[in-house]
Amino acid sequence: MSDEKTQPIGPGPADEPTVPVADRAAGVPVAENPAAETPAVEIPVAENPKSGDAPAAAPGAAGTGPQAAAGPDAPTPADGVKRRISGAGAVIGVLLVLLGFTLAVQLKSNSADESYNSLREEDLYVILTDLDSRAARLRQDINELEATRRELASGASSRDQILKEAQERADDIGILAGTLKAQGTGITLRFADGSGPITAEHLLNAVQELRGAGAEAIQIDGTGGSVRVIASTHFTGADGGGIVVDGVRLTGPYTVTAIGPEDLDKAMEFRGGVVDDVTGDGGTVIVSEPHPVDITAVRGTPNLEYAKPVS
Repeated sequence: MSDEKTQPIGPGPADEPTVPVADRAAGVPVAENPAAETPAVEIPVAENPKSGDAPAAAPGAAGTGPQAAAGPDAPTPADGVKRRISGAGAVIGVLLVLLGFTLAVQLKSNSADESYNSLREEDLYVILTDLDSRAARLRQDINELEATRRELASGASSRDQILKEAQERADDIGILAGTLKAQGTGITLRFADGSGPITAEHLLNAVQELRGAGAEAIQIDGTGGSVRVIASTHFTGADGGGIVVDGVRLTGPYTVTAIGPEDLDKAMEFRGGVVDDVTGDGGTVIVSEPHPVDITAVRGTPNLEYAKPVS
């Protein structure tokens, strides 16, 4: 077979000229008639079997085009879209987890106050009043501490002043405990036997009345000694007569000296008081007018075995 090629047929006198348009896929010119908008007619070229050339592939055939040239493993635009969708999904998932955690924390914090929902209005009012009282006490404590701080900062409370106040306090405690002597305005009561003897009950009642009237220091004198009256003083009758006061046996007449308010004597003379009690039992008692008195009997410093101060 001879090497002859079929030539394209030229346009006829009545036909429109054809414009060759290159096919993007196969590169084969195609006749296109733009005026008639008819499909282009492809003119095949005769093969030359002797030349050994491979036949041209038709456009759109399998294994042709850009995808075939790139290979089967080449990434496609759809792969990029999938990657973008996967990244966005991960971000959305993290945001959803954070939102759920926030909602859980909010619900838990709101449920902490649910205990008050079941309370009545009166109960809530009581709780609110108690909180207001506590707040007022705390404000008062703060004000006192601030005042103390200002005094210390300004030097108003000097070391000498602090020592003076501490000494005065120690003196007061010593008088009440009977470890220090005392002096001041007070009265004396003189008890003596009459038609009836003076008993331990008479002296005990007198001491209680004096304490109730405000006496701060009391001493009992009699034949046999003097005893300073303190909080633990006790009275008992002695065999053979007399009264035992804190282990000291005293016999009459007895003198009770007390330091206290100016109207201390009036407290002994009211109806049903010390004077009526003693005279009603046959004894005698004389109450003096208020005057300066001294209390000289003292106690030794007690050795406490069980009680300890609270710091």
